[in-house]
Amino acid sequence: MTKDLLFDMFYAAPELWYGLAAVFFILLGGLIYYWFLYLKSRQKNYFLNRDRERYAETLYASKDGYFAFIYPDEKIDDPRKIILEHCSRRLAVMMNLSLGTKTKFDDILQNFYKDDIKKLQKYVELLKADGVSFEDDFLLKSPNKRLRLSGMRINGIDGNIYCDMIWFRDISLESQVIFELESEKTNWFKQIIQLEDLINNIPYPVWMRNDKLDIFQINNKYLDFFENKSREDVLSNHLEIQDIKGENISKNLALLAHSVNKSKNQTVTVIKNGERKVFNVIETPFNVDERLDKIYTVGALIDITELDDFKQNLKIHQNAHLEIMGKLGTAFAVFDQKQNLAFYNKAFSMLWKLEDNWLDQQPDYSAFLDVLRDKRLLPEVPDYLSFKSGEQKDFANIFEAKEDLLHLPNEQTIRRVRIPHPMGGLVFAYEDVSDKLATRRAYNSLLSVQKEILENLFDAVIIFSPDGKLAFYNQAYLKLWKIAELALQNEPTLNEVIEMQKKFFVKVDDWKTLKNDIIAHIENLTTKTFILNRNEEDQVEVMSKNLSDGSTMITYKLIDF
Repeated sequence: MTKDLLFDMFYAAPELWYGLAAVFFILLGGLIYYWFLYLKSRQKNYFLNRDRERYAETLYASKDGYFAFIYPDEKIDDPRKIILEHCSRRLAVMMNLSLGTKTKFDDILQNFYKDDIKKLQKYVELLKADGVSFEDDFLLKSPNKRLRLSGMRINGIDGNIYCDMIWFRDISLESQVIFELESEKTNWFKQIIQLEDLINNIPYPVWMRNDKLDIFQINNKYLDFFENKSREDVLSNHLEIQDIKGENISKNLALLAHSVNKSKNQTVTVIKNGERKVFNVIETPFNVDERLDKIYTVGALIDITELDDFKQNLKIHQNAHLEIMGKLGTAFAVFDQKQNLAFYNKAFSMLWKLEDNWLDQQPDYSAFLDVLRDKRLLPEVPDYLSFKSGEQKDFANIFEAKEDLLHLPNEQTIRRVRIPHPMGGLVFAYEDVSDKLATRRAYNSLLSVQKEILENLFDAVIIFSPDGKLAFYNQAYLKLWKIAELALQNEPTLNEVIEMQKKFFVKVDDWKTLKNDIIAHIENLTTKTFILNRNEEDQVEVMSKNLSDGSTMITYKLIDF
């Protein structure tokens, strides 16, 4: 029935139904259109939010922190009527801010030093008032970091002011590197200046040549050879010091040193200030920057005029000395730096029984030793080759006078002295001391017998040498005065020895006076003997006598009560 009713209504007024259908479809289309627009808006907002998050994360990922003063939007009725402050997460971590991103700018200022706070406040005032950008470095109080702050204004395309931002960059490491580089640079400059001072104060000319053998570096002494010429003139014109013949003193020498890569030197004569001077010029090659294909040379000109004069005078004196040595009775010989015989006197040939004809041929030291060995005039040694090798090595090892004794098979003893020769080689002096040694042995034997006799005496005996030191004592003396032998081994004086006897005079009121009297009696040549009372227990007879060599002998004899 309901179905029939609907059909009746449709047929009764079909226009009405057509109109309602049209309205329905229009509303449905509008709804679908607005739903489409809604979805598009949501999509746009989604991407806008994603971009905003992306930009925010990009800022957060920056190694720099920032602080922003965000202004209300002037183009709309922005409900935010105040300036907002925003601290980035990176800045909070960088400055170790306890409030994190909620930190205000005034709280940040408290991390700087007082003078820096005033400077930074001024910067921020100008930035906020007129948009004046700034960049400056500041030092935090704690931790000890150095930050670079950069302030700038952010504007929109339409001229709207978005915010004022201050970027914070930690430049502590960079500052430290720059500081170290500056210090290193300063040190290098100091070293360069010191090297220049060193080179310019060397007391003789030095120079440097490039691989084309042109001089490009000189010191002040080099300029002394060119009057009224500046350093620039000398270097630009490649001026060289010339010898008395007008030739360059060292360019050819530098070429030779450069070609063989080895230092070379030669003696040249130069006229300087009207005087004839003798110089030793040296050219030494070296590899530049350790490159084998690039060789420079360093040259030097050393004044050896005095040395040259000295050599001439030395040669004259040397010849005079050799002439004197030739007439002495002591055997002399000179073997040069090549170990060849350069000089000998008559006493030398007679001592070693050598022919002058053979000696005049200037035999070397090895041949000289071989001849002496054949004549049995060398000490007997188990290994002659080793002995001869040691003798030859002494030419390089002896730097001062060296003396030794040669005990020959014929019972001769030769005293040998070897002295370095100024021109190289050695000077030999030989002396037959066989008789002297025999006399000394006889004297020592006699002295030993005398000491043995004194040692076996019952009386105590001490002897002082001419220099006043104890030279001898016997066991009877040690026993009489109860003195440890160790106390007498350091050669005490008479005063010290008498002081060791003090314990036997403890009852004496004035020991010092008594000691002086004892010494005076001993040293008095007219006093023969005197008696000492020792602690009223016994008496000792003391007798002193001067010996022929200037020594003093003191004898003590115990006298019983």
